[in-house]
Amino acid sequence: MKCVMDIHEILTLLPHRYPFLLIDRVIEIDMGKSLVAIKNVTMNETFFTGHFPNRPVMPGVLILEAMAQAGGVLAYKSTGSTPDETLYYFAGIDNARFRRVVEPGDQLRLEVSVMRSKRDVWKLEGSAYVGDELACSAEFMSARIQRG
Repeated sequence: MKCVMDIHEILTLLPHRYPFLLIDRVIEIDMGKSLVAIKNVTMNETFFTGHFPNRPVMPGVLILEAMAQAGGVLAYKSTGSTPDETLYYFAGIDNARFRRVVEPGDQLRLEVSVMRSKRDVWKLEGSAYVGDELACSAEFMSARIQRG
């Protein structure tokens, strides 16, 4: 699996840090159009302590957040902006569907693509896969805010 962006470059683009940074690698990018990222799901994730102690499952909202972070990387790379000057906020979600449980040991492949972008708002569609199985799909919006 080829790496287009490693964790070090991702850390320069996303303001998120442990335990909330939810992508580990970018393996494909088509500027302004699409991105594919990887999230390795391990038992060491803090959320598994309480969700659920006897049957650890990655919370669906965190799968959605991982897709949104992948969309953020796409936006930063496509526009050439940085978190020092611009922040992309998760602004909305539609049509979220969960189809498979995500557990420790799984590797999520996050695929996001731009449906449209207008001024400071991006509308994206995303899918999260474990192998060839669809775990989650959604449409989401991101709003760009200039830092002050």
